[in-house]
Amino acid sequence: MRAVTWAGPTKVTVSDVPDPRLLNDRDAIVKVTSTAICGSDLHLYDGYIPTAMPGDVFGHEFMGEVVELGSAVRNLAVGDRVVVPFPIACGACHACEDGLFSLCENSNPNAGLAEKVLGHSPAGIYGYSHMLGGYAGGQAEYVRVPFADVGPLKIENDSLTDEQVLFLSDILPTGYMGADLCGIRPGDVVAVWGAGPVGQFAVASARLLGAERVICIDRVPERLEMARTHGGAEVLDYEQTSVLEELRELTAGRGPDHCIDAVGMEAHTDVTALHLYDKAKQLARLETERPHALREAVLSCRNGGTVSIMGVYGGFMDKFPIGSVMNRSLTIRSGQCHVQRYMRRLLEHIEQGDLDPTYIISHRMPLEEAPEAYDLFKHKRDHCTKVVLKP
Repeated sequence: MRAVTWAGPTKVTVSDVPDPRLLNDRDAIVKVTSTAICGSDLHLYDGYIPTAMPGDVFGHEFMGEVVELGSAVRNLAVGDRVVVPFPIACGACHACEDGLFSLCENSNPNAGLAEKVLGHSPAGIYGYSHMLGGYAGGQAEYVRVPFADVGPLKIENDSLTDEQVLFLSDILPTGYMGADLCGIRPGDVVAVWGAGPVGQFAVASARLLGAERVICIDRVPERLEMARTHGGAEVLDYEQTSVLEELRELTAGRGPDHCIDAVGMEAHTDVTALHLYDKAKQLARLETERPHALREAVLSCRNGGTVSIMGVYGGFMDKFPIGSVMNRSLTIRSGQCHVQRYMRRLLEHIEQGDLDPTYIISHRMPLEEAPEAYDLFKHKRDHCTKVVLKP
């Protein structure tokens, strides 16, 4: 079969790889009908996530048709149309029983690698390094889906297109969880760093959960306009203003009640010296992150507020303002998204017309054009906000 494989930093190829096969009676094989490039994939693409290896199949946002089932999978049938959540979860361990599916204790066969970097291991993830399981990803014609009796969400409404439900696999629940972790109350002000796909859905979700005002921070004009038009957000271009001063001004000096980091480890800043400092340390592998957005979110948040981190980080960062967190009673909440917890709720919102995830899609391309699609997405050329690939 054909699949998108990593060939080293900033290089992917579309290659012939072996077809997946059932390895366990709880497995399924899914024929991929739609898959997408995620901002998190760019961290792998750029070589910043440890234990990615040449030849690894990328992709964790995908859906398709069940074509083969293990004998223990009784809730699905061959021919079912399913969306597959990116964290692989057994459904029976302590974490899964608590709804913490991205922390599944049984789905990462390489837990020892993760423990060396992270202390404890999270769940396995499709197409996201050997530290997180070494599973082949979904930017391919077919995928093996472990624990298929737990993860995949069956789409029974034939009137829904792939594009309406594809993002239930990751970025829509991730944006929603970023807002959900804030504990939003009526009258709250929420600031979101990053107007990429996750940031867009964090803006929409904060509104859905009752925020009075949402402020979105980025530097890309068309993304800021998207947050304004589709999410009802006030927007700030951090290259044109001081974000900390502007947020104080917009909130009568108090600061936002909740701050969501939807950027992660490859953030930019208008402060040239700080950007060069973090860029140099990251390139030298003296730190794995460029945490400009997170630093700013911490410093901007009102006393006693919440900082929700949904942008992906891989290891260690420098100059994190922990003194601000401690002295101002900030709450930090974070995590890879527990997608299975939110999928059905968000599917209902889509069916009811509360959410239309399709507005973030800018490009639709064949799987064979994945190298061009990655370059397009990374450099935001041609107003690229989201690429859907078709095998």
